[in-house]
Amino acid sequence: MSKAKPALRVALLGCGVVGSQVVRLLHEQAGDLAARVGAPLELAGVAVRRLGRKRDADVDPALLTTDAEALVTRDDVDIVVEVIGGIEPARSLILAAMAHGKSVVSANKALLAEDGATIHGAARENGADLYFEASVAGAIPLLRPLRESLAGDRVRRVLGIVNGTTNYILDKMDSTGASFNDALEEAQALGYAEADPTADVEGFDAAAKAAILAGIAFHSRVTAADVHREGITEITAADVASARGMGYVIKLLAICARSDDGRSVGVRVHPAMIPRSHPLAGVREAYNAVFVEAESAGRLMFYGAGAGGAPTASAVLGDIVAVARNRIAGTRGPEESTYADLKVHPMGDSVTRYHVSLDVADKPGVLARVAEIFAGHDVSIQTVRQEGRGDDAQLVLVTHRASDAALSGTIKDLRDLNIVRAVASVMRVEGDDTP
Repeated sequence: MSKAKPALRVALLGCGVVGSQVVRLLHEQAGDLAARVGAPLELAGVAVRRLGRKRDADVDPALLTTDAEALVTRDDVDIVVEVIGGIEPARSLILAAMAHGKSVVSANKALLAEDGATIHGAARENGADLYFEASVAGAIPLLRPLRESLAGDRVRRVLGIVNGTTNYILDKMDSTGASFNDALEEAQALGYAEADPTADVEGFDAAAKAAILAGIAFHSRVTAADVHREGITEITAADVASARGMGYVIKLLAICARSDDGRSVGVRVHPAMIPRSHPLAGVREAYNAVFVEAESAGRLMFYGAGAGGAPTASAVLGDIVAVARNRIAGTRGPEESTYADLKVHPMGDSVTRYHVSLDVADKPGVLARVAEIFAGHDVSIQTVRQEGRGDDAQLVLVTHRASDAALSGTIKDLRDLNIVRAVASVMRVEGDDTP
């Protein structure tokens, strides 16, 4: 009979929505986790801001501490799990843990997207593991397939819904005709949106996730500052209805794609129309889904719960198991791969189709003048729909593929036309090339 291996000790930073579920799973699945790892996993301590606060998890009060730095540098701690979020003190605590030889599991998308170079560098310098599956798309196994399973392939594009709050809001606007504000209030009432929903509805959360996805997919360093970001606050019920009438649905998408020449990548987050026949169109409520297109593997889709305490804790536990196995075997997981060093090209170089809605004067020659502006910027029109309303009319145009810079120039010139009362909306159209 083989000798039982000593327990691996886990320090947990944060005991909120996710942290409390990590504690629960460590306790409830202790036997299974020990069998999978090859050694028991023990909770060494839990760092919290306030000791007396009521918590969802049944945590031994003796494990609680407000001295997070002392906890992560203790000699009896093997693995540090960070689920407090934000930049500081998370960054300082992770760096301190790694400097003391601890492996780290993190769910911190904001930190990894803003200063991943520092965190990955510290892991490399100190021979520590850094796993962060829970930082993107909650429970969905996505980063590890990109980082490991597709390591022998060439990824062309990553396209997906990576924020559950905005997907819930847009889904309700589409299915019920609700306004943005009404759908947001419902999301807040159900706990899908924070009291201050800025990070979600303005696209900051999705942009951080897009940066992480692009960095892994294209073996290049990408930060949140590199990501073109637009939120959904300007989406109206009229926009949603117009999309529905054309057989489209509006989603907030994270899009990471190689340029045609393969020398750069585009990374962007913005609302877009996609055909209702597209698999992403059927992603409802607060769920996430991501398409990965690779040269050999073809098109892959990852779908599931993108947020929430238990789903995110599931991803954290998976990383804990992987890190624990590595420590027992005396090995490390994969390091950050940035060998390709592809540059992030500006948004103006990104190419897609566009849906443009104009309020125009209802008189002869208007369409010809508008078409002339599009042609002047080498933007080809695919379809046109016009509806009269007294002295005014609504002109809806859908273009063929064109650069964002060309479309921006077109819109600027359209606004200068006296026959154009207003540019009511401009929406990118994606997904027509993905069945």
